[in-house]
Amino acid sequence: MDILTGLIIIIIVFVLAFKAVKILRPYEKAVVERFGKYQRTVTSGLVFIIPFIEQIRKVDLREQVVDVPPQEVITKDNTVVVVDCVIFYEVTDPFNAVYNVVNFYQAITKLAQTNLRNIIGDLELDQTLTSREMINAQLREVLDEATDKWGTRVVRVEIQKIEPPKDIVDAMSRQMKAERMKRANILDAEGYRQSEITKAEGDKQAAILDAEGKAEAIKKVADANKYQEIAIAEGKAKATIDVYNAIHKGDPTNDLLAIKYLEALEKIADGNSTKIFLPTEVSGILGSIGGIAELFNEESLNKKEVETISSPDKQVGRIMEKAIEESEEVPRNNEN
Repeated sequence: MDILTGLIIIIIVFVLAFKAVKILRPYEKAVVERFGKYQRTVTSGLVFIIPFIEQIRKVDLREQVVDVPPQEVITKDNTVVVVDCVIFYEVTDPFNAVYNVVNFYQAITKLAQTNLRNIIGDLELDQTLTSREMINAQLREVLDEATDKWGTRVVRVEIQKIEPPKDIVDAMSRQMKAERMKRANILDAEGYRQSEITKAEGDKQAAILDAEGKAEAIKKVADANKYQEIAIAEGKAKATIDVYNAIHKGDPTNDLLAIKYLEALEKIADGNSTKIFLPTEVSGILGSIGGIAELFNEESLNKKEVETISSPDKQVGRIMEKAIEESEEVPRNNEN
C-alpha cells in the first residue's frame, strides 16, 4: 500500500512538473493567463507556471504569409478582372494578437479583398495592368494601418496576377502584335534610311577624295611642266649667252658671216612651199623710200597747198613701183 501511494505521488509530481514547466523557442512569445485573466507576457526560454491555475498561449513572431483567394474586380471602365495577392505579416504585440482578433487569417483575408476592390475600382484597365507597384503600396498601407490594433505589422503585399477577360486578352494581343509590326517597320525604314545616308556619305567622300587626287595629280604635272619649261628656258638663255659671248670673243669676219648667211638661206629655201627672199639691200632701199614719203607728207601738211601735193605723191608712187619691180627681179635671179 505504501509502495502504491508513493508511486501515485511520484506520478502526480511528474505530471505537475510537466504542467508547470514550459519551453519557448527563440521565435516565440507567450501570454500567461491565471483563471482566464491576463497575467503576464513571457519570452523565449524556460517558463514556470502554476499547473491547473495558469494557462499559457504561444504566439509565433516569424514572418508569415496569407494567400488571398482570387476574386473578380470591376475597374473604372467597367471591365471585370480577376485579381489575387499574397500578404506578408509578422506579430509585434502578442497581447493584441491574442485578445483583439479571433481569427487573424480570415480577418486579414477579407480586409485585403475589400480594399483591393476599392483600389482597383478607381483605376482603368490599362492603369491596373501597369500599376502593380502602386496597388501594392496602397494596399500595404491600408492593411498595415488596419491591423495595427491586432498587434501585427504588414511587411509587404504582392499582386500575384491580374487576369482580364479572354476577349480583352485577344484584343490586347492583336494590339501588341500590330504595335510590334509597326515598330519593326519603323526600324526597317530607319535602317534603310541610315544605310542610304551612309552610302551617300561614302560616295561623297569617295568623290571628294578622287577630286582631290586628280587636283593633286594635275598640280604635280603642272609643277613638272613648269619646272621643265623653266629648265629649258634657262638652258636656252644660257646657250644664247654662251653663243653671243663666243661670237664676240671670236670676232668673226664679214666673209664668215656671209657664208653663214647663205647656209641659213639654203635651209630656209628647203621645201615645196613658195618663198620670197628680200636681200638686206632691198630692205634698206624700201626703208629709204618710206622715209622720203613721210618727208613729203610732212611738207605738204605744213604748207597746206593742195596743188603741190599731187606731184610729190606721183614721184613717190613711181619710186615705190620701181622698188617693187626690183624686189621681184631679185628672187627670179636667185631662182635662176
